[in-house]
Amino acid sequence: MDVNIRSHIINNFRDDNVEVLRRAIEESIKEQDEIALPGMGVFLEIIWQGADEELKTKMLSIIEKRIKSN
Repeated sequence: MDVNIRSHIINNFRDDNVEVLRRAIEESIKEQDEIALPGMGVFLEIIWQGADEELKTKMLSIIEKRIKSN
């Protein structure tokens, strides 16, 4: 069975608005839902591909800071 997680996640959220996206992200984080991790990775990939260098640097800084504080 060939499953394309990226396509599935993108198609699953394709018609949703920002409120639905926000709720999905916040609920996944709040519930520490391990099953949602691949979807969160797809979201990060989408953001990364659309980000300029300034935003990428800011994101990396946030990730580094949060990892070191945990």
